[in-house]
Order: sequence, then C-alpha cells, then structure tokens
Amino acid sequence: MSKIKQIIGIDVSKDTLDVYSALHGSKHYSNTPKGFKSICKDFSLDSHFVMEFTGAYHYQLAVYLYEQNLCVSVVNLLVIKRFMHMKLQRNKTDKSDAKMISNYGEEQELTTWKPLPKYIEDSKQLYSGLELYSKQSTALKNQLHSLKSRGLTTGLLIRSLKRQLNSLKAEMYVLETELEKLIKEHQGDLYARIKTIPGIGSKTASLLIVSTDGFKDFESNGQVSSYFGLAPTERSSGSSIRGRSRISKIGNNKVRNHLFMCSFTACKCNPQCKSQYERIVNKGKSKKLALIAVANKLVKQAYGIAKSDLAYDPNYKSVLMKR
Repeated sequence: MSKIKQIIGIDVSKDTLDVYSALHGSKHYSNTPKGFKSICKDFSLDSHFVMEFTGAYHYQLAVYLYEQNLCVSVVNLLVIKRFMHMKLQRNKTDKSDAKMISNYGEEQELTTWKPLPKYIEDSKQLYSGLELYSKQSTALKNQLHSLKSRGLTTGLLIRSLKRQLNSLKAEMYVLETELEKLIKEHQGDLYARIKTIPGIGSKTASLLIVSTDGFKDFESNGQVSSYFGLAPTERSSGSSIRGRSRISKIGNNKVRNHLFMCSFTACKCNPQCKSQYERIVNKGKSKKLALIAVANKLVKQAYGIAKSDLAYDPNYKSVLMKR
C-alpha cells in the first residue's frame, strides 16, 4: 500500500457513481462507460479504487478499471456498514458513503479484486434464470392445485396453465443442458469426482464448482463452510449469556439449501455422513442439527476431493478430513 498515492472511495448506485478522494474531494459521474472513462481521466494510475459489492451495479465499473490495469477492491456491504457504525457516522448520503469507503480503504488492509472466469459468470447467469423459472413453475403448480381442489380440472385456464408449465420445463432443460456443458468443458474432471460423493448429484456438484471457482481460493474446508454459512457460531459472554450455537447463515443460501436437501440422502448412503448423523442424534441432539452437520461434512468431502485430485473413497479419511 505504500506505493499507492491515494485511495478512491466509490459509492455505486444504478445510474450514478459518487467518488471521493482526500486529494480531490467529492465528484459525481454517470454509471456508464462514458463515466468510467472520465474517472480514469481524472485520477492517477497509481490510485486504488474501493467500492462496495452491490450485486450487479458495481460489476461493469470494476471490470473496466481492472482492464485498465488499475488497482480495484470490492468490499462486502456489511463490512462497510459496520465500519460506518464504528466511526459513529450519522449522515447517510451518497457523498458521505463515498468518503467513508475511502476512509475504510485508508485504514484497512485491502484485497485486490479480479473478475471471475467468464464461464463462472455465464454459469451464474444460467443459475439465476433457472431459479426464476423454478419459482414461476412452483407458482403455476400451486395455482393448478388450487383450481383442482375446487373441482376445476378442465377449461381454458387449466389448459393455459399447463402450457405455461410445459414451456417452463422446456426452457429449464435448455438452461440445465448449457450449464452442464460449461461445467464439463472447464471443470469436467472435478465435476465427475464430486459426483462420486454419495448424496451429491449433478446440480449440487455444478453449484459447488460455480460458487467456489473449483475451490481455488480456499485454504481449508473451514473457510468453505464459513463461506456457505454452515460454520457454527457461539454466543456467550460472562456467566449470564449462554446462547445456543447456530450456523451463521451468512453466505450463499442457494448452496446451503442444496446441501441441506442432499443431507437427507447422504445420511443414508454416505458412510461418514451416516456415522456422524447417528452419533449426533444418539447424543440427544435434534435431527435438524444432525442434518446440518451432514451438510457440513459434504462440504468437507467436496473440498478434500478438489484438493487431493482423487475420487471419493469411503475408507480414505485423511483426505476427507483434511484441514
């Protein structure tokens, strides 16, 4: 950081970018390629640009700055929010937020950002489409069920709903086929090996790969569990507060939900998962807690397989339990 002359804080919204640096103060740009060019023109090449993760709105700017060989950091929204609370920041405007983001970059160690591989981004978009179609399909099925409960089994509306369901089913098949093609093309070996884990199917295997970029940037299975919000968190203080341990639920809820559903099968057909499930239940713990532990075990197994370049082996504990 010693070579960086200035930290540039950027508050990103749908249409605008509020930019702050200690040297130049506050500036305002459009969230368009024209605005991106103006930012690069106004600030020196040795600046470090810091922005919040905003889902979609920050992405094009971050990619543009990265492609200009500029230093970029994208920080979790909650981290910036907690930093503002720590600084007793009362004002809430785009300009004040940009300044606080800049202050955060001045005081904290920053991790440089780089875009994910294109196939990962493409896969995420396909997943978003599948999730949307799945919700629409569920809504249509619920409507059909409601009509049938009233004795309506034929008619124009029934035929229309069924046509919509068949259309969604066809579109989902197209997206699923393309998703599987992308995963096999870029991570075919890992995809095949993760599917050897009893309890994990094609959809969960591909989702794990897409969500972690093949586990490349993780140093332990504990990091992966925390990333998915499956790591237990303890709540205790002194002698008066003794909260029940819970999972954090901070992370990718899609993967977490998939893994939880997989745990029902895994606790029956996966030897390590079955053993863990029975051990926890026999201690008098709830079945839900045991299933969450099984979901965490599946993460550990997937991570071990990714790092070992081996397929699942029920007797090879040294890889599966690697930390």
